[in-house]
Amino acid sequence: MTPASKRDYIEALRARYVRAPRPAKARILDEVCETTGCHRKSAIRVLREPSAPPTPSHRRGRPPIYGDETRTVLTASWEAASYPWSELLKALVPLWLPRARRHFAISAAVERQLRVMSPRTMDRLLHAQKRRHRRHLYGRTKPGSLLKHHIPIKAERWTVTTPGFVEIDLVSHSGNSGDGTFLQSLNLTDIHSTWVETRALLGKGHRAVREALEEMAATLPFPLRGIDADNGGEFINDHLFRYCQTHQIQFTRGRPYKKDDNAHIEQKNWTHVRKLLGGARFDSPEALALLNELYRNELRLMMNLFQPSVKLLRKVRVGSRLQRKYDRPQTPLDRLLATPGADLRTLHPLQPLRARLDPFALAKTIEAKLTRIHRLANHRQSPQPRHPLERQAFRILARDSRRTYTPPRVPVT
Repeated sequence: MTPASKRDYIEALRARYVRAPRPAKARILDEVCETTGCHRKSAIRVLREPSAPPTPSHRRGRPPIYGDETRTVLTASWEAASYPWSELLKALVPLWLPRARRHFAISAAVERQLRVMSPRTMDRLLHAQKRRHRRHLYGRTKPGSLLKHHIPIKAERWTVTTPGFVEIDLVSHSGNSGDGTFLQSLNLTDIHSTWVETRALLGKGHRAVREALEEMAATLPFPLRGIDADNGGEFINDHLFRYCQTHQIQFTRGRPYKKDDNAHIEQKNWTHVRKLLGGARFDSPEALALLNELYRNELRLMMNLFQPSVKLLRKVRVGSRLQRKYDRPQTPLDRLLATPGADLRTLHPLQPLRARLDPFALAKTIEAKLTRIHRLANHRQSPQPRHPLERQAFRILARDSRRTYTPPRVPVT
């Protein structure tokens, strides 16, 4: 018998119990105890007095500390920062709060809560928004030439304490098909400071890769001292080999089919490229120009001046498990400023630049440019999204792309 049916049963017997003589009341009590299984004294109490309406149950434990205002500011900062890990979000909140006051009416209590909030609490507050960002990766790397035997293999862990030693890799924007010419993103990350530079290429010719690398080396706030690449033919070639020899740059490579040898750049391929562009196909000069405009300006400033990152300090084996110890989250600029012997002439102009910039305005500009870039994608050769909302957005972009995208001409043979 359910609690609701018990209440209905008691209500039906109450009027008869109140009017019944003493012997009849005893029989009614016997019936109630046998039917409901309750104690006799309990049956007397509920039959004498009408039951109070059920009150809503109160949540046990402490009341919630963080309100909707705190959650709103935290969610906006998390989305503007391109959905960082909670440890990184904890590090960037103090840096972003002075700029957040321009966009939100933040009270002193909310600011205090955001400053003292733990990373685990941030995870709980953002739990509902953390299931929407998944991308698919594609690889189009082909082995290099016999020149790779002249380039030493580097498989051990990096132990550098000065900036300038970098890992590089290409990210393919080929969509579902590797045929024809399509865009590639040349990604570069500094091992010591985690500084990242990226350029877009149409194809992956040897000359284009070298020219993009020269451009990125000129924009780095430190001299380029060493390059570590994979075994793809776009890197293992005479153009890049002679460039490194001419400029006295150390040139090493990872082992074939061992992506862990280039773990630093593989991680940046996700956070700086795939997370923004996904697995769509881009193969037009217009997309190349817009993507390079984004890489050279807003995205470079956002990731290097405002986005903290962590570095692995050591690994400790505890029984059968391997524990990783990381350092305090810092932005690449802060890590360069804290490096002994760093060239302050190239770093000092970046500090007033960061003071003038607004990360929320940068995030809006990045989002607007990404929208324009995605409209130039070749949606006919891009992977179909799996989520219903993603499929709806894909149909809108595909409809608009029919007005702007012209398929390449195929020569008649």
